[in-house]
Amino acid sequence: MNKLNRLDVDFKPLLLVPVLALVALPLVGSASTWLTLTVAGLAMGMIVFIIASGLTLVFGLMDVLNFGHGVFIALGAFVATSVLGAMGDWTGSDQLWRNLLAVLPAMVVAMLVAGAIGLAFERFIVRPVYGQHLKQILITMGGMIIGEELIKLIWGPQQIPLPLPQGMKGAWLLGDAAVEKYRVVAVLVGLAVFALLAWTLSRTKIGLLIRAGVQDREMVEALGYRVRRLFVGVFVAGSALAGLGGVMW
Repeated sequence: MNKLNRLDVDFKPLLLVPVLALVALPLVGSASTWLTLTVAGLAMGMIVFIIASGLTLVFGLMDVLNFGHGVFIALGAFVATSVLGAMGDWTGSDQLWRNLLAVLPAMVVAMLVAGAIGLAFERFIVRPVYGQHLKQILITMGGMIIGEELIKLIWGPQQIPLPLPQGMKGAWLLGDAAVEKYRVVAVLVGLAVFALLAWTLSRTKIGLLIRAGVQDREMVEALGYRVRRLFVGVFVAGSALAGLGGVMW
């Protein structure tokens, strides 16, 4: 068995992106336009992936229909607005590294806040309706409405403008192609999240226990592991990823 097989990763879906990009190249005609559009599409796709990965974890591993997922996205965005608003000297700098040092704590704080709210959301809203999909839909939508009103209460009902940090504005010129700086950052963040999730679920003991708990919860609990705690951790991680997606959006 070769090394790739031992990794227990299906690489076929990963090959779909470069294959589609190469197929689009002759259709676009211009290599510079193709590069600009490809990077822009990858950036948008990565942001959507970060947002959706949390929802996928919660539904795929816990079988929970969380229709309140959007409130964690909005919460992450508003928390990032507050954090970045307090770091005007850093976000107003033309130096990219200073901008990144401002965006990083915004990401961390947004993920921590979204994860903490997700913990309470799971405990008081989702836990009583495990295994009941219709009730999950109704009660999580109710939780989303309450969350939206709480966000309005804290940050107000008006939209808050959040311009890009100064160093992330503009584009890098690669020949005739213009690649926006922020889109490159979004692609890198998305790849980092994907790599971390893939490694955690396929190469760590926690990932093994989570996947085993999905297949046969009773057997895993008979071995002395508390599957409920693992699933609570999954819900918190999914909420935190939603918060990160809100920051990137």
